[in-house]
Amino acid sequence: MPHPEDSLADYAPLVRKLALQLLARLPASVELDDLIQAGMIGLLDAARRYQETADAQFETYATSRIRGAMLDELRNQDWLPRSVRSKAKRIEQAVAHLGQRLMRAPTESEIAAQLDMPLNEYHEMLYDAQGVQIVHYEDFGAESGGDGGDSDWSNGAAASSGANPLDNLLAGDFRQVLVEAIDALPDREKLLLSLYYEQGLNLKEIGAIMEVTEARVCQLRSQATARLRAYMHSQSWREMPGHGLLAQVV
Repeated sequence: MPHPEDSLADYAPLVRKLALQLLARLPASVELDDLIQAGMIGLLDAARRYQETADAQFETYATSRIRGAMLDELRNQDWLPRSVRSKAKRIEQAVAHLGQRLMRAPTESEIAAQLDMPLNEYHEMLYDAQGVQIVHYEDFGAESGGDGGDSDWSNGAAASSGANPLDNLLAGDFRQVLVEAIDALPDREKLLLSLYYEQGLNLKEIGAIMEVTEARVCQLRSQATARLRAYMHSQSWREMPGHGLLAQVV
């Protein structure tokens, strides 16, 4: 195989593919060209750092660095409106408070009551907060029994951190806590995340399987995200090793 730096143009379609995958889960205000430009910087960085080994293909290594560069760009742009962040934070705080008090995952009705609003208003709030995504389920490997493949987040964390031993240790701990957070989700929300992130289904397809509307899928996804954030924060994880992105992406 030629050295990656001699054939970066061959990987431009990979950058575009990853940018489109990410863009599909973000607000319309995010520009595709910005993600591609950041991804190309990540690709160049990967080519400079890459050391070919028997158990690490360049595309696998590059994918994690390209994604990381795109996520860093999103963080730097601070693309999420303050009003959306505020709604997501209120939901997260209500979930965290109820979880500590009830020692289980709270129901939607209980969360709505904690927020002192009717259930239908809480559903609207969930829909409005849908921009606070995405956990990037594929980046954390096979939490639901998949094979992980080139999206194993433990590999991505090592790449993002420059294989710093402390960062790698933190990445392992982070992944374990995230697995626990996903396991603690209600079955319906676990299914939704699996269909969306692992199976790659769109909202309409998920709605058909779950027999709910697309809007309802958005609401449940926002709620699952709030539960994950609350759990991770309760375990003192507020930043993702290597990128500091937990508070931004999850």
